[in-house]
Amino acid sequence: MKKATSVEEYIETHENFSDALTLLRDIMNSTELEETLKWSAPTYTINGKNVVGLGAFKNHFGIWFFNGVLLKDELNLLTNAQEGKTKALRQMKFASINDINKGAVLQYVKEAIENQKAGKEIKPAKAKAKKEINIPEELQNEFDNNSELKTCFDCLAPYKQREYCEHIASAKREATKQNRLEKIKPMILQGKGLHDKYKNC
Repeated sequence: MKKATSVEEYIETHENFSDALTLLRDIMNSTELEETLKWSAPTYTINGKNVVGLGAFKNHFGIWFFNGVLLKDELNLLTNAQEGKTKALRQMKFASINDINKGAVLQYVKEAIENQKAGKEIKPAKAKAKKEINIPEELQNEFDNNSELKTCFDCLAPYKQREYCEHIASAKREATKQNRLEKIKPMILQGKGLHDKYKNC
C-alpha cells in the first residue's frame, strides 16, 4: 500500500472504513486540534504536540491517544497495544461505524486536549535505547509501506526490535534478507519476539 500524501487520500485508501474515518475526522475537526499527516496517517496536534491519531487496518480502525494512559477512561474504552510494554499510547478500537459513540469519542478527545494543554504527558523513558537500534533498509522500506507493521514494531521491547534488525542485517544475500523479512512480518504483527517460541510463556 502506497504512502498517503493527504488525510483525504488516507481515508480513500481505506475505502472499507472510509465513512467511519470521515466521521471520526469530523469529530476531531470540531475541536481546536490541528489536522496534519504524520507517518502517513491522520494526526491531530495542539501547540505542535501530538494528541490523537486515526488508524485503519484490515479488520478494524481506531483512534490512538498518544498520552492515553493519562485519560480517566471511565467508560473502559481504551486498550493497550502491548500490555506491560506500551507506556503512554492507548487505542480506542472499532469494527464498524455503528460502534462509534460520538459523544464518548468527543469526551475522550476533549480530555486529551486539556491534558496536553496542562502539560501532562509521559516522556519516553527508553528513547536512548531506541536510537541505538539500527533498522536495516529492507525493514525500513517495509515500514514505509505498512503503517500497521511499524506501529506493532514500535510496541515491542527494544531488545526484541534489536533481534529482528540483526536477524535481517546478518543475512549476506539480498534474497535471504527478503525471505527472513517475509517470515518475521506476521510475528511482529502478533507482538511476538524473534525467539519467543523457544521461551516458556
